[in-house]
Amino acid sequence: MKSPMRPVDDDARTLARGLIDAARFAGLAYRDPDSGSPMISRIALVAGPEGLPLSLVSDLSHHSAALTHDPVCALLIGEPTGKGDPLTHPRLSLRAEASFVRHGDADHAALAQAFLSKQPKAKLYIGFADFALVRFAPLGAHLNGGFGKAYVLDADDLEVPVR
Repeated sequence: MKSPMRPVDDDARTLARGLIDAARFAGLAYRDPDSGSPMISRIALVAGPEGLPLSLVSDLSHHSAALTHDPVCALLIGEPTGKGDPLTHPRLSLRAEASFVRHGDADHAALAQAFLSKQPKAKLYIGFADFALVRFAPLGAHLNGGFGKAYVLDADDLEVPVR
């Protein structure tokens, strides 16, 4: 059987970066440290200053504790828009490693400003002591660009192009 995956090209890279850059929410998959079972949560997500996916989470959340225990996770990025079959809309399944940026860390202020520029309602709670920013460093991804447009990308394919 012929592989359904297409060779990665600049159009696929551009689409993947566009999904990350446009993201305001994502599904976050992680492993529950108590049961070892997979779990998923919806999180606010933006592209941070370096283009890395960035979120704001509370230490009180289950996914925050899970990412502290095991930072390897996955994000589903891309929301259906308009009419039609939601499965025909592009989406990116991103494997990543999460790292926490806490109040007082050197880059917290710049990342908080970047997050708030795209998620201004978070101003209500971004300063709470139990909230931290989370950077997601891509490890690789599967891109579904629509019917018949499937790609396997590596971390280099997801980097922000140098201009």
